[in-house]
Amino acid sequence: MAIHYAKDEQHIVTLTLDQPGRSANVINAEFGVSLAAMLERLQAKTDLAGVIVTSAKKTFMAGGDLEWLYAVTDAAEVFKSSEMLKAEFRALETLGVPVVAAINGTALGGGLELALACHYRIVLNDGRIKLGFPEVTLGLLPGGGGVTRLPRMIGLQAAFPLLTEGTQLDPTAAQKAGLVDALAKDTADLLAQARAWIVANPEAAQPWDKPGYRIPGGDPRSPRVAQMLSVAPAMLKKRTYGNYPAPEAILSAMVEGTQVDFATASRIESRYFAQLATGQVAKNMINAFWFQLNQLNAGASRPQTVPPQTIKKVGVLGAGMMGHGIGYVTAVSGKEVVLKDVTLEQAEAGKAKIAALLDGRVAKGKLSKTQRDETLARVQSTADATDLAGCDLIIEAVFEDRELKAKVTQEAEAVLAETAVFASNTSTLPITGLAQASKRPQNFIGLHFFSPVEKMKLVEIITGAETSEETLAKAFDFVLKIGKTPIVVNDSRGFYTSRVFGTYLQEGLAMLGEGQHPRAIESAGLQAGMPVGPLALADEVSLGLMLHIREQTRKDLAAEGKEIPSHPSDAVLDVMTGEYGRYGKAHGAGFYEYPESGKKHLWPELRTIFPAQSEPLCQTEMIERLMFVQALETVRCLEENVATSVADANIGSIFGWGFAPFKGGTLQYINDYGVTAFVQRSQALAEKFGERFAPPAKLLAMQDAGRAF
Repeated sequence: MAIHYAKDEQHIVTLTLDQPGRSANVINAEFGVSLAAMLERLQAKTDLAGVIVTSAKKTFMAGGDLEWLYAVTDAAEVFKSSEMLKAEFRALETLGVPVVAAINGTALGGGLELALACHYRIVLNDGRIKLGFPEVTLGLLPGGGGVTRLPRMIGLQAAFPLLTEGTQLDPTAAQKAGLVDALAKDTADLLAQARAWIVANPEAAQPWDKPGYRIPGGDPRSPRVAQMLSVAPAMLKKRTYGNYPAPEAILSAMVEGTQVDFATASRIESRYFAQLATGQVAKNMINAFWFQLNQLNAGASRPQTVPPQTIKKVGVLGAGMMGHGIGYVTAVSGKEVVLKDVTLEQAEAGKAKIAALLDGRVAKGKLSKTQRDETLARVQSTADATDLAGCDLIIEAVFEDRELKAKVTQEAEAVLAETAVFASNTSTLPITGLAQASKRPQNFIGLHFFSPVEKMKLVEIITGAETSEETLAKAFDFVLKIGKTPIVVNDSRGFYTSRVFGTYLQEGLAMLGEGQHPRAIESAGLQAGMPVGPLALADEVSLGLMLHIREQTRKDLAAEGKEIPSHPSDAVLDVMTGEYGRYGKAHGAGFYEYPESGKKHLWPELRTIFPAQSEPLCQTEMIERLMFVQALETVRCLEENVATSVADANIGSIFGWGFAPFKGGTLQYINDYGVTAFVQRSQALAEKFGERFAPPAKLLAMQDAGRAF
């Protein structure tokens, strides 16, 4: 059984969730059968004083069975399953005796819904415990009564952000928000409080089951709530561009459900849940953020024959924007950091930025002052390379210049142990070429972080031609230890992320060069689901850096007797930098103007410099160009064995540069579109806009075989 039954001398029954063979409890058919059996047993008792629901595992309950949700395609089946579960939860809260949730660990989604079906909630006061409804981040809504109960418990206005943003709260914040009623210092206190509350409240019932109940703050017809609801759809549309159906479904289910009785509200919630669960967006997001992400974090791309590796001390070369960010996340993970720059003053400036990041966490209550001081004490700033002695790992984060990187590599290796790993944070330069400056190329690897390092979840690990499995394993284990998600790719110019991400920028510039309106280009990027339009993003990256990378590539290829293919974006880049001296945001001028006071805005001269040459493209075609060019380049990376797995490619695209999460990644975008339809559309785009849209041989072969990624 998934639930254990125990009755004490006070006639209080404790139901302990403990599904066999699982590290965490989940809501599935096994759980449903067990809960039904327990309810039948409880309903037969005439001397029952109360019920405590708790868990034997570290977590209280993790939520629904995502494997079943991912596979199910019949909306009627989902609706029926949801209604059956909620009938059991309803039976629990209407037993006629007090029911207490003794929450001893994280309760997310269905786990929290079970807790809401209890009359009182007590949680261990442990900051590691999280409570909330993350379903929206998987394209779903809480289908076990969460959308029905939460607004009835804390009001529509308070429930709206918790349900539509997937916020996860620690116990203190959850109590403040009204999700839980009390905190406990330990497990004994947790159960003691639960028993005491049951004894003190023998007539307990849910607020909505008592006479005269009114929704806190008012129902949708009250003036204050009606005012909030009048702007809520516009707020959602601004945030989601209509690409994410779940937040809108949650809002609809909340508003409709709070105008009817509890049972009707429950059915409304089930209908919306069934619609979302069988929709393509949920399938895309569950595949990416559950299956593929867990696959990567479990070490699917790590050499399996190499035992776990330990990194204790890390040297970071360069204390600038990337360097101090790498130093920060490394120190926060508990490791010693040597932050080296050309001068002690520059190194100290980098350490000061680390201190500022830590101070920000203290101000938000996420770190104590003592923890802040201990973390900062692990960072040593220096200008002396001999201080790097004893480091297990060196990460260079200096400017994208081959000669400079060679110099700092040799300087560091002179004082390192033979087993130490040297990693480059380069975003474009091939690792095999950079490793030529090393005496130990087998210990040389790429660790490509993303800016800002403290916020971005991904690290791209790049193996060179001679990188050993031990070096890869050590780098992989380090990335996991600092709380990032690793993807592993093989060496190539631009690797995977920079190479594919660059196509988005280039296509935006190409459309501008064709005379498409810059505002339409930016709108197409946002509507496609990208976090920023391509022109704004080019400014952020820096037109100067784009120019430098292009020229470095030309120089390197020329040395190999090759020539870089021309791209329609080249002329735009040359005009902006060469003729007008506009190099991007850091220089105060690019495609956008950056006034000292006021918001940035598109440079008005763009329409004069790049005038309309033909009829404007429709938004759909602009969106497809921006998305297809990324998906096609990803296929080429897979074809060339640069990207080594579909999971690496999809998660890398979402976490690396924000590729539309609702599409599930660049390769899942093709699956979502349909491989055959995608190939046909690619061929049409290639005929109209150039060979960069031609489907690669791998994609054509997949179409012929009827396969998807």
